Amino acid sequence: MAKRYLVLISRICAVLVGGIALIVFANVCAYVYLKPALPDVGSLREVQLQVPLRIYSRDGRLIQSIGEQRRIPVRYEQLPRQLVQAFLATEDDRFFRHHGVDWQGILRAAVANLKAGGIRQGASTITMQVSRDMFLTPRRDMKRKMSEIYISLLMEAEFTKEEIFSLYVNKIFLGQRAYGVGAAAEVYFGKSLDQLNLAETATLAGIPTAPSTVNPVASAEAAKVRRAHVLGRMLELGYITQAEYTEAKNSPMESRLHGASIEVDAPYLAEMVRNDMQNKYGDAVYTAGYKVYTTLDSRLQAAGTVALRTGLLEYDMRHGYRGASAKVDMGKIATPAQFEAQLEEFPVIGGLKPAIVEKVEAKSAKIYVKDLGSVDLPWEKLVWARRELPDEKVDRAPTQAAEILSRGDVIYTVGRTRDSVLFVQVPEAQSALVSVDPKDGAIVTLVGGFDFFQSKFNRVVQARRQPGSGFKPFIYAAAFDKGFTPASVVLDAPVVIDEEGKEQAWRPKEFESKFAGPVRLRDALTHSKNLVSVRVMRAIGGEYARNYVTRFGFDKSQLPDDLTLALGTAELSPLQVAIGYSTFANGGFKVSSYYIDRVEDANGKVLEQANPAIACAQCGVPGTGSSPRSAAAGGRTALLDEATHDGKTMIAAKNLAPQIIRPQIAFLLADMMADVIKRGTGQRARTLNRDDIAGKTGTSNDAHDTWFNGFNGDLVTTVWVGFDSDRLLGEGEQGGRTAIPAWTYFMHEALAGTARRGVPIPDGIVRVRISPTTGLLAGAEDPSGIMEYFIEGNLPKADEGQNSNNPEGDKPLF
Repeated sequence: MAKRYLVLISRICAVLVGGIALIVFANVCAYVYLKPALPDVGSLREVQLQVPLRIYSRDGRLIQSIGEQRRIPVRYEQLPRQLVQAFLATEDDRFFRHHGVDWQGILRAAVANLKAGGIRQGASTITMQVSRDMFLTPRRDMKRKMSEIYISLLMEAEFTKEEIFSLYVNKIFLGQRAYGVGAAAEVYFGKSLDQLNLAETATLAGIPTAPSTVNPVASAEAAKVRRAHVLGRMLELGYITQAEYTEAKNSPMESRLHGASIEVDAPYLAEMVRNDMQNKYGDAVYTAGYKVYTTLDSRLQAAGTVALRTGLLEYDMRHGYRGASAKVDMGKIATPAQFEAQLEEFPVIGGLKPAIVEKVEAKSAKIYVKDLGSVDLPWEKLVWARRELPDEKVDRAPTQAAEILSRGDVIYTVGRTRDSVLFVQVPEAQSALVSVDPKDGAIVTLVGGFDFFQSKFNRVVQARRQPGSGFKPFIYAAAFDKGFTPASVVLDAPVVIDEEGKEQAWRPKEFESKFAGPVRLRDALTHSKNLVSVRVMRAIGGEYARNYVTRFGFDKSQLPDDLTLALGTAELSPLQVAIGYSTFANGGFKVSSYYIDRVEDANGKVLEQANPAIACAQCGVPGTGSSPRSAAAGGRTALLDEATHDGKTMIAAKNLAPQIIRPQIAFLLADMMADVIKRGTGQRARTLNRDDIAGKTGTSNDAHDTWFNGFNGDLVTTVWVGFDSDRLLGEGEQGGRTAIPAWTYFMHEALAGTARRGVPIPDGIVRVRISPTTGLLAGAEDPSGIMEYFIEGNLPKADEGQNSNNPEGDKPLF
């Protein structure tokens, strides 16, 4: 018997050894056969995940994420421990103990599938899933499975477990265009990974089994069942307690699609960046993970958006109520859920929420506001809604609410709380607001219209409108270079321009049809005297004026070839005008606008870095040891080298902005424009209570366009208001009424807490006493004398009987 057992055991051992040898030989043959086709797993170190283009403000806040696949790459150390455990529990609980292939798992799955009579369990490890997704086709056959095993073993030899796991959770598809756990947390819950609770973490871990069907948006019930399985596995493995399991399992499945966590509302600028990036890098820009840091200031951008919308709403309410946006059948609406469902058909526009009128009383109304519920509107919130009449006129004031609203009307509202809700309407007029740093032209705020998703036309850069009287400072600068001064006296009286080649004479008009007679240029600019500007331009020569103003960056082809240029009939964009005004704010330098500060690739390598020309009046001046900073722009880093060299602050010549007008001329214009706010057409801006601001109103012919261009030493802001169509803004509307409110609202926030910073007085400026009527020098004993600034060497004379301040000698006033 002993011999028989010994022979049997020997034969069994021989069979086993032979079987093992055969398996080894087969594996060696398979490896030799497959080896030429196996990839270089080391290439995974250079793998480029498809990451969308991300655009940020200069302070690192997300403006926009653009790309088909939503992915937010995360490092292993950024993964919450509970999230790692959830994926291990459901996908590969022995991941940190095996070497890429889990033979125990394969055996366990085989037994389970035999018992079930079909495929019920898989045995792919996380490493195998990565190898399959990165290198292999979806085809199911023995060759692919063997390749998967070999690649996994090679990967485990090349990478750490943490590196493999990180690649897995960043690459995995989790439904709804979300790739990777970072994006999935945002898409389904509107949170970052570190904000997820246990129930949400388990939900994400349950999605990979069927991303399109068990994600919580596609099927909340299927996701709940899968979540329970994940939680059960976590409990079984000791990752969570029974109490945690019970609480998470019983949590409601609350999920909806969330957009990218946009932190800055700047879609117009985002579209400018997207267009530039695609033109430079092609379609790869949407998948290569580029990060663009703009010059936009997130705080100022928010202030600009609110200011523009508020200014437009105020204008719109002055011009009457156009009626309800739509009408709904109130017989089908009773519950809050039904109200919300009905309001889903109407978009939020420019922050304005739709509402449905529930009930109308004699002097009040009850409305249901989207996401806020029922709100009572008292009479003081309704009485503005006079009926709109043709030609921008309005009807008499209403006497009861029924004249304005009726049950079932769909209207629009503004306000975040029930108490603050106001009844408004979506404006038909449009506006643009742009703010730049005058030292280097960086765009810090850009709002191209009331709502980007209502109209993608970017009025800051795409609109070409007449700046009206806002163009006069450029003409005055040309005149000052010809010898005119703020005290030069010019006649404000009707004038007829009969130019050769013109079919008929031109008779320019004053806005208010009032004439002041002889007037000093300071007062003429302060009160925006049209005829004075025309006379000045005629005196210095039209061609000279056209050539001169191109220094400010205006294309000569956009400038009319006649004296109407003095009244601002050129067609310019708000950004062009803002950059032009930067010269007055920075002491006479020409800067160019830019909005991309730097571009980084997916690995953080800087591909582009802005290197703008900088306006620096102090550069090269002995004893100046520090460079200017932009206080209003939120504490930006110094633009210049602050080290001193031989007693001077140095900057490379290529980085110095060119001086296009003398600093004395820039100062004189800035000082005169300060008077526009103190006592002229811009007095509404006095509410800022700042003595360092200056600006100029602008109203084009018949009030098609209204402007305010204002600045201090740190910030230049231009606001335009008008219609996209050829339509008048209405009676009484001008820059000082229509555009200044938005400018003032914005600058109040932008300059809050910043030091006064006016345009400094340069060398070569003197201040003397003059006669307010003649502009000539006045004696100290003259009680009517006033103080005025002049460029040294260009002072008026005190000779009686002639206006020696007239550059054309003894001729009469023009």
